[in-house]
Amino acid sequence: MLNRHPFQSLFTRARLLLEMIRFSHTLFALPFALLAAAMAWAAEAQAGEPWPFRWRELVGILVCMVTARSAAMAFNRLADRKLDAANPRTRQRHLPTGALGVPAVVAFTAINSLGFVAGTLLFLPRNPWPLAASAPVLAFLFAYSFTKRFTVLSHFWLGAALMLAPVAAWVAIRAELAWPPVVLGAAVMLWVAGFDVLYACQDVEYDSRARLRSIPAKLGVVRALRVAMLCHAAMVGVLLVLPLVYPAFGAVYLTGVGAIALLLVYEHWLVRPDDLSRVNRAFFHVNAVVSLGLLAVGVVDLFV
Repeated sequence: MLNRHPFQSLFTRARLLLEMIRFSHTLFALPFALLAAAMAWAAEAQAGEPWPFRWRELVGILVCMVTARSAAMAFNRLADRKLDAANPRTRQRHLPTGALGVPAVVAFTAINSLGFVAGTLLFLPRNPWPLAASAPVLAFLFAYSFTKRFTVLSHFWLGAALMLAPVAAWVAIRAELAWPPVVLGAAVMLWVAGFDVLYACQDVEYDSRARLRSIPAKLGVVRALRVAMLCHAAMVGVLLVLPLVYPAFGAVYLTGVGAIALLLVYEHWLVRPDDLSRVNRAFFHVNAVVSLGLLAVGVVDLFV
């Protein structure tokens, strides 16, 4: 029997794919890329150059960010599908349940990978560096999916993957590497590593049985929470250092950093060794406010 609703089927498949990669979590890294882009444009304006904002660069950053993250998340689901099927917390994900098949996810990964490379073409001919770095960046993002098999530092590899967002945005606009995006990226790495350690506390028993390496499985939940707290304290410290290498940030930015510090305290208050039921609330809601809030105060400080 012919399918009378091909568009409905296509929409359902697209919805499942976006659910699989948790598309809404793009909010974690994208604001930092946009903040670094705003910093780069402001630096050009302060250097006396003509109005530096270029729509083509903004579109390129958005396309590259969305497609790179989508490709990396889909690849992660492919690499971990057997582990997900054995883990009580993740066995209801799309690949273990058969809601999506491996060929569809492979195709989705390939399309987004090609989309990422195509997005870097938007920076040509002014800047060839994004295109030159596209394949190594994808390789680094994909490699994260295997890190829990051999190192407890997988949380920091994930942090380094998201660190690339502000660094790459700056390089895409300025065609150079400088301290401001590196310092901002270091804050992102510490922030991501900290909340990934929190998130991994949910799987401490399974990771131990499966001989997967994570900080909670290695140190236990209590010590892992302390590691996450230290990461987030260091993140705030690094954010306070940023105005030293990027003097355009002033009182508005520093006020925002203070608010972020309070949010992180609240996040750690939510997650306790004897009660991990609020990890998802801390993971998504608080961290989305952190990333979007820093973008807001940074842009206001630079342009308003």
